[in-house]
Amino acid sequence: MASIDIISIIESSMHPNYSELYRRKGLSETKVNSIRKAINLVKKQPVKYIIAEFFYAYSTNYSGVHKSNLDVLLVSLRKYSPSTRMIVLVEKNELQYVNVLNALDFPLHGVLVHPVEPEEMTALLV
Repeated sequence: MASIDIISIIESSMHPNYSELYRRKGLSETKVNSIRKAINLVKKQPVKYIIAEFFYAYSTNYSGVHKSNLDVLLVSLRKYSPSTRMIVLVEKNELQYVNVLNALDFPLHGVLVHPVEPEEMTALLV
């Protein structure tokens, strides 16, 4: 089964549209609007990159033990697509909380702060 090059999880208007940049790099992009949809794709086939925004769980938006919107995704990647390179996009005021993802034992390929410049993204797509 062929792998997916990039899954862009677009959960807010802050997510940059770099579809053209990905095409120039020879990478195909699949866009989804939820973590759940991305996990369903990952369960079916390997993924080279996932690009998703980080949202810290300030309140009870996420169940009990979850500290962010990406927790379940990273656990799923460990099981279904361990070679995926995870690129996290984050608002400057939430950058201090990205370290909660370290507890999930899935290495991040990169963390980019909004507004993300095309050169920053290009540097991570190696």
